[in-house]
Amino acid sequence: MVRIWVDGEPHEVTEDGNVLETCLQLGYDLPYFCWHPALGSVGACRQCAVIQHADEQDARGRIVMGCMTRVTDGMRLSLQASGAVAFRAGIIELLMTNHPHDCPVCEEGGECHLQDMTLMTGHHSRRYRGRKRTHRNQDLGPFLNHEMNRCIACYRCTRFYRDYAGGEDLQAQASASRVYFGRDTDGALENAFSGNLAEVCPTGVFTDRVFSEHYTRKWDLQTAPSVCTHCSLGCNVTPAERYGSLRRVQNRYNGAVNGYFICDRGRYGWQHVAAPARVRTVMRRGESDWESVPAETAFAGLKKGQKLLGIGSPRASVEANFALRELVGADAFSMGVGREERAVLLACWEILGNTSARVVSLREIEQADAVLVLGEDLAHSAPRMALSIRQATRNAGFDRSEAAGIPHWQDQSVRILAQDLRSPLFVAAPHGTGLDRLCSGRISADPCGLENIATAIAHALDPRSRRAPRLDDAARGFVDACTAALSAAKRPVVISGAGLRSVGLLEATANIARALQSRGADAGIALVLPECNSLASAALGGVSVEALAGQADDAVLIVLENDLYRRTARDGVDALLRSVREVIVVDHTRTAVAEAAHRLLPAAAFGEGDGTYLNNESRAQRAYQVLLPEAPIRESWRWLTEMARALGLRQRLPWTRQDEVLAACVAAVPALAGLEQAAPGAGFRPRGLRFPRQPHRYSGRTAMNAARSVHEPRPPQDADAPFSWSMEGDPGPRPAALIASTWSPGWNSVQSWNKFQDEIGGALRGGDAGHKLIHGHAPDGAWYAGGEVPQDPGGAFWIVARPHVFVSDELSARGDAIRARQPAAACGMHPEDAAQLGLEDGGQVELRLPDGSSRQLKLAVSADIARGLACVPLDAQSSGWNLPARGAVSAAGGAP
Repeated sequence: MVRIWVDGEPHEVTEDGNVLETCLQLGYDLPYFCWHPALGSVGACRQCAVIQHADEQDARGRIVMGCMTRVTDGMRLSLQASGAVAFRAGIIELLMTNHPHDCPVCEEGGECHLQDMTLMTGHHSRRYRGRKRTHRNQDLGPFLNHEMNRCIACYRCTRFYRDYAGGEDLQAQASASRVYFGRDTDGALENAFSGNLAEVCPTGVFTDRVFSEHYTRKWDLQTAPSVCTHCSLGCNVTPAERYGSLRRVQNRYNGAVNGYFICDRGRYGWQHVAAPARVRTVMRRGESDWESVPAETAFAGLKKGQKLLGIGSPRASVEANFALRELVGADAFSMGVGREERAVLLACWEILGNTSARVVSLREIEQADAVLVLGEDLAHSAPRMALSIRQATRNAGFDRSEAAGIPHWQDQSVRILAQDLRSPLFVAAPHGTGLDRLCSGRISADPCGLENIATAIAHALDPRSRRAPRLDDAARGFVDACTAALSAAKRPVVISGAGLRSVGLLEATANIARALQSRGADAGIALVLPECNSLASAALGGVSVEALAGQADDAVLIVLENDLYRRTARDGVDALLRSVREVIVVDHTRTAVAEAAHRLLPAAAFGEGDGTYLNNESRAQRAYQVLLPEAPIRESWRWLTEMARALGLRQRLPWTRQDEVLAACVAAVPALAGLEQAAPGAGFRPRGLRFPRQPHRYSGRTAMNAARSVHEPRPPQDADAPFSWSMEGDPGPRPAALIASTWSPGWNSVQSWNKFQDEIGGALRGGDAGHKLIHGHAPDGAWYAGGEVPQDPGGAFWIVARPHVFVSDELSARGDAIRARQPAAACGMHPEDAAQLGLEDGGQVELRLPDGSSRQLKLAVSADIARGLACVPLDAQSSGWNLPARGAVSAAGGAP
């Protein structure tokens, strides 16, 4: 710690930070544009000027840029000196000479960093009367609007998109006042993090196109804290509502998870909530079609004592899954996944609970000095984790800059010094991945080959691990290089997942983590799971979908938020549905299994209900209701409690509030102890008041219902959350789990997150949201022995599902914006395999599995696919295939 003086006030601060960041941490308002907590400093905008005095006698001082000046002991600074104030005012006046000053029609208005900084510098009148330069805007796809005339050339967009996220199709073009940030030609930005430009840009150059279609000012949006449900990482998000409909989703800062950024699937995947397939009424199967019936007759005809079977879902909340398990009984409850996926999820839970390594967060992955990825294309199965790995590869460059005396926040200097130097990253997968360009080494192999490679790495690190079969030269070279890099690392991280449904690969991954830990490294492990609550499904337990078939006779089958046709073979699902007396589906979306049901109950979708989710690292997090859906839509667990009452089983589900469900869950499932600590309970009132969902400038409340009544209705009472459905309530500080949107005097934009942190870019005050159930560092146990290598049933090819960020998720793929970014379905194959079969790139191929199912796709040859593999898109048609599997590939219409 060092002592500095700011405008005559002494402060104890951390050494080697920059002046801008330090002043913000101390609570001072110092304007800036080009600096960003995650991007570092480049000194492009000259807006954070301060006066630095040589000593106490130096009254004049000199102007320095706060973001480019290192804090030193005894430093004396003046933010309010007339010279500094005049300099900043002059700079912003120059930046604004070509700005159109179109705040009334700009989507950024009211939450614009440029507006905040303009007011902060006192620039309130325009003297420039010259001709302004104008630009032609581009069509950048379904996610973003482009208005280049508002640009102030801060370079944040290209620094995030190219340097931080690795995008290549957005450039800074031209020079001086003609600088242009865009693509070579019109077209959708290709990077899966492009939507963050709407928050990164301090002006209105890049704005949310989906939000613009039904635009509302920030101060008229009702918000609540929530969790992204489109993959297993559990990124924190803020959904916003107006007039009973969702309008947008923004990033919600969590220092341990997503930080300042979320992927485009998380930002735009919410449109399924209003998709045509949405279930909004209670439906019963009539003689010829569905019939809407009153909610009070939803369970008419059900008999007391009826045999019940329940199928849960890894995309439903913990509360909903637990309620179904309690209703039907643990022996009649299914996790809602197929046999192979169930085995993999249980293995993930067991490995995380017994690993001697750290179970790492996304922030901890960014601090790794070597990373090994096994079997996963993280850019598509866990995009935000891939972004963290991209930052981890910079750590070798940071080490070099540290040795040269250059601090980490000097971004451009660090990048120039580092050049192409990267921390080791090794990837072994069936096909090419989105991280390949950053790799120190990569290899493609089939699932058995990947397990053998992982086993060989573990054995090379520690001979106590089991020995792998003999490897070919390419695999041996990869193993040797990877082993050397991991052995030299102090903070290595090994990552795998459930994508290949290989328990053996997961166990080999656990062996690698243990071997590294036994060598004295501070090793970390991360496992990627298919869906938002896959880990909670494993903790709750239950049988596979197939295993229920033996109990199906004369039973009522309750299916919870689950399309079974995505889980297992179609024939098996058809047989199960035919064998039961009745099928009741509780879901918010009409799926294939919902169409086969006898009763369909409308469940609350994202943003319409409260729920708890357990992410891939076992972090329990709470998602809160942001809008009140129209009756009879309600949370799934509430439908199940009503069903219990109709069946005379109220004693099994006696709850009326969410807190009661969680308490019962923790008591019944010891493995989930701590789940209730994800967020404060509904009775949390630190100062006697609820927290408002609406901002204090919320307008139109008295007119919203004028078409129905001139009398303002009483706001609903929320029994499940410490929030009010109004703008009244406690405006003071709150725990991180209850922070939705941010605002501070003079800070209306998303940059106001700085006001909620003790350390800029660190944890929120009081700790980040969520409660982690498993931390790792378990005592050493036995090495995993691994299973038998799967036997070849006679097929020529491994058929492997290949994920895609805009295709693979069941719900987000239903939204218009996401659908517009979906590529055409194709089967990938190595050129030599295609030539051997006489297939041509672009031709039609047919894939057949041993069970007789088949699919025709266009062929796309690629050298980054392992020999002997056929990669199919992980979409609704392929997900029920139980892949990977052995199968046959031939020209469409030809012999297998």
